[in-house]
Amino acid sequence: MNSEHSSDPGTRFVWRSVDRADAPKRAVAERVADFLEVYSDLDEATAREQAARCVQCPNPNCVTDCPMANRIPEWLALTAEGHFLEAAELLILGSSMPEIFCRICTPERQCEANCILGGPSEPVPIGAIERFLQEYALQRGVLGVTPPPPNGYRVAVVGSGPGGLICAEDLVRLGYAVTVFEASSVPGGLLISGLPAFKLPKAVVERRVELMRKRGVEFRLGVRVGVDVSLAGLRREFDAVFLAIGARQARPLPIPGGDLRGVHQAVLFIIQKSAASPGDVPLIDAQGKRVVVLGGGDTALDCLRTAIRCGAREARCLYRRDEANLPATRKHYQNAREEGARFDFQVQAVAVAGDATGQVTHVRCLRVAMGEPDADGRNAPVPVPGSEFDVSADLVLVAYGFDRAPCPPGSDFGELARVATGELQLDQKQMTSFPGVFAGGDLVHGPGHLVDTVRDARKAAKAIHAYLAGLDRAG
Repeated sequence: MNSEHSSDPGTRFVWRSVDRADAPKRAVAERVADFLEVYSDLDEATAREQAARCVQCPNPNCVTDCPMANRIPEWLALTAEGHFLEAAELLILGSSMPEIFCRICTPERQCEANCILGGPSEPVPIGAIERFLQEYALQRGVLGVTPPPPNGYRVAVVGSGPGGLICAEDLVRLGYAVTVFEASSVPGGLLISGLPAFKLPKAVVERRVELMRKRGVEFRLGVRVGVDVSLAGLRREFDAVFLAIGARQARPLPIPGGDLRGVHQAVLFIIQKSAASPGDVPLIDAQGKRVVVLGGGDTALDCLRTAIRCGAREARCLYRRDEANLPATRKHYQNAREEGARFDFQVQAVAVAGDATGQVTHVRCLRVAMGEPDADGRNAPVPVPGSEFDVSADLVLVAYGFDRAPCPPGSDFGELARVATGELQLDQKQMTSFPGVFAGGDLVHGPGHLVDTVRDARKAAKAIHAYLAGLDRAG
């Protein structure tokens, strides 16, 4: 790192003369006409220039707050020098599937949120540079896929969502024979079925899965663990097991009218528009309809933006708190507004009403004021008496989050020890009450944030490696 960016002390102040540049974004009129990705890659010159804005902190908060503890300043320095392949190699050493997670993680809440430049200027666009590096390397075919020598151990990973894929990739790098079990006919979990293609193209996930196959990961699809395969069976066939099941089910609508025609769970709408086959349920059609989305998280925004692309007459979000308390990712919120979504803040839905045929016609609402902070630290909504009003709707999508899904009835998964709230009980090494069976994500934290899933998966991979190394020594 002896280029001008690393040797000249003046380059520590590049941020003063170079403004932040984010990844290029397609024009609104163009992107709402299809489901293609909204963002594209930085060009080489911009990537170098933006990486040079990093001041190379001695104690970088961006690393501390990255769920993968990525060596961010180091590969930023290499990028600033134009050593893109070396930077990509360093990035890959400290990360799993970076081309996927740079698209779906929230750097404005993790690494970029804690960039020291966030005060005097704008943070370094770490996510955009990460994406540039990975695509640069992938397009040149320089990411080796030759698996390391096998170490003789076999590990089962249950679930091919983010946590399962991360753990599987970390383990196969260490020489383990990894088999991933997936109930669906397509690997990827929510990366495939739970996210719109304009946020994460399916081809990106498919490319990563193919790379994993070339590295030796086996995928057994259409297998329901707990139904088709027992936990005891996995323990007999494999030396260790990692449970990465997306154990979540959509919360029901807690107000009257949930049984009307035209009222659906938001996640079902997203799955239908994301999957190659919509399944065996009636198609949810938004064409020409007034779509009302209840909730304010990223799933709600995905529904709004998907409805617009499906030709909705109107896409309107009703959220009970104010704009400052909206839990959705800020860039997705801004994109939704640009694309024509409407937002009604401090509005509480109290009932869904319909006509004589049982078809939804409107949502009954009332205004709320922001009260004192609740247990989550956010201001609690307080109903305003006499403020009732109606919002016309032909299609209502419920995005109120998720609850923990129960174990398959009669499954030996029910024998795993649990905490009082129902999540799996783990020791400090991510292991359940069954020796050799590890877990993470929804099963441990309940439906939550991607950052928890990522940390759990990486921690579990290290713990499995240590556990099996201990068995080898004991033997």
